[in-house]
Amino acid sequence: MAQRHIIGDQGEIAAVLFGYPYHAPAVKSRENKILWVAKDAEAAADMGPDDRLTIKARLAGTNEVVTRSVAGGPGPSLVDMPKPGCWKFSLSWAGHTDSLDVEYLDG
Repeated sequence: MAQRHIIGDQGEIAAVLFGYPYHAPAVKSRENKILWVAKDAEAAADMGPDDRLTIKARLAGTNEVVTRSVAGGPGPSLVDMPKPGCWKFSLSWAGHTDSLDVEYLDG
């Protein structure tokens, strides 16, 4: 499986993509796993289980927006999107924000 990473536009977070390329809908034999790594690791480490990394995702060229969240803040996650295409993720956690693009292929 291929691994790659994407650094956020502001450099505040990195997304380590496991099993890339991703698919929408998700393929049964593979999960859309993302490990979120915050630049401010201390603030991320202080987040409790009720804190969240919030992902507001917009499908490029459309008005379609979906929201996902990761319990406990930046860390391991599964992030599935409803349709294939390039999704712009706007991320927020522990007083930080950043954004990045993730492409999902047709499942």
